[in-house]
Amino acid sequence: MRVEVDFDQCESNALCMGAAPEVFEVRDDDFLYLLTEEPSEELHEKVRQAERLCPKQAITLRD
Repeated sequence: MRVEVDFDQCESNALCMGAAPEVFEVRDDDFLYLLTEEPSEELHEKVRQAERLCPKQAITLRD
């Protein structure tokens, strides 16, 4: 799985970070950071949940 974020669409609301903090992080500068583009298999369900939760649909998952 490969994670892509459309940072032009992202509002940095941290819903993805709540679902998968190992992959997404909103820092003190209020910007989202992608901690890994290829999360390990045990994180895949968390990342799928983060994709579903994103109100701007800024997260795309590729297999």
